[in-house]
Amino acid sequence: MFGRRVSALIFSISLMICYFVPIRAYASRAKDINIVTSFYPVYIMAKNVARDVPGVSVRNLTPALTGCLHDYTVTSDDMKKLAGAQLFVVNGAGMESFLDKIIAQHPDLRIIQLSEGISLIKGKGNSGDNPHVWVSVSNAIIQVKNLGKAMEEFDPLRKELYAKNTADYAAKLEGLRRKMHSELAAYKGRPMVTFHEAFPYFAREFDLNIVAVVEREPASEPSARELADTVEIIRRNDIAALFSEPQYSASAARAIAEETGAKIYVLDPAVTGPDDYDAYINIMENNLVVLKKAFAQ
Repeated sequence: MFGRRVSALIFSISLMICYFVPIRAYASRAKDINIVTSFYPVYIMAKNVARDVPGVSVRNLTPALTGCLHDYTVTSDDMKKLAGAQLFVVNGAGMESFLDKIIAQHPDLRIIQLSEGISLIKGKGNSGDNPHVWVSVSNAIIQVKNLGKAMEEFDPLRKELYAKNTADYAAKLEGLRRKMHSELAAYKGRPMVTFHEAFPYFAREFDLNIVAVVEREPASEPSARELADTVEIIRRNDIAALFSEPQYSASAARAIAEETGAKIYVLDPAVTGPDDYDAYINIMENNLVVLKKAFAQ
């Protein structure tokens, strides 16, 4: 009896070895792949999908403190990074306004756009679609799956590794999504004032109502008339909290707070942060804590 159990155990281990060793062996024979990502949230997604995959490296194009890519201009150093890359992974939806320039200079570079399949929200005025899709956890899951599928197609010798990483990270994001939906359900329809147009997808997902935006044009201080309009909206809706972002000056938000008595809270659109696999998840969990505190007052 004992001998049969030992034999069965050895057989099971042999099957596991036969399954995993070929994957690593094929991967080791595949060509090295250098992935460059456009900015921070895309970088964190790519890090997770390519996690521990032999011969695959991930670098971010823009500096860690860049934040959103509104009006970003590519530099000569950026072009040097792309010269050694096989893949350029971007958010899409109009976030990377410099994409045409990169395509012109690197026509053979494969570009993966992660916003495919996401229902886009129109921006204000003539600004096109709002590109801040990743701020919605459900959209982030779509983006991660888009990237995983693209990597499997581009690099079939390592597809099992990409598939596992994608499934693992998507499962973590799904757990985050369920938690946030459960804990924010009590605040459906709650009016809120955000700093700039980063949170419409977040608000749509959790059924929150953005009634005003402090900075209507990216990286530009609101006019006196715009500040007055925002103050009036806050008073009319009896809003006790307004949200700034860690990447931008809170001077306009402070002026509004002084005028209305509203308290300032910080919501993070996850465009800067640490070089950690779980950085996006940690940022969103902190946003959940902030929202619950703000809405409970």
